[in-house]
Amino acid sequence: MNKTFIPASNYNKRKWYLIDCKDKQLGRLASTIIPLLTGKSKPIYHPSVDIGDYVILINTEYLKLDNNAERFHVFKPGHPGSSLKRLVNILPKQIIENCVFGMLPNGFPKKHLVKRLKVYQGAQHPHLAQNPKELNII
Repeated sequence: MNKTFIPASNYNKRKWYLIDCKDKQLGRLASTIIPLLTGKSKPIYHPSVDIGDYVILINTEYLKLDNNAERFHVFKPGHPGSSLKRLVNILPKQIIENCVFGMLPNGFPKKHLVKRLKVYQGAQHPHLAQNPKELNII
């Protein structure tokens, strides 16, 4: 018979990970966050079951961004005028969330996975009760 372990839909052994963004590049950071959010780094991963973890990002104001490249976002597609806005590097939370959201796989769980990403400026965060495990990303 089937000896493969498929976790049930109420499998809630989610872990919390803490990542310090100081002097990290945006793309490399996002490519390490995606497997944690989707659960692909776990040996019990199954595409039909959501077993991803929570990720906390601190010190996002020190994230390395390419200052020469301008970033634009279209807020109201199809509307002429002020629909195209320039994103300033002052908003690292919005830049990180847009990057991670664009790298997530399409489908129903895309919006739910972004809710597990917690982004904070500075070293303080309100999730000390969850005992997050600190990850060192090179």
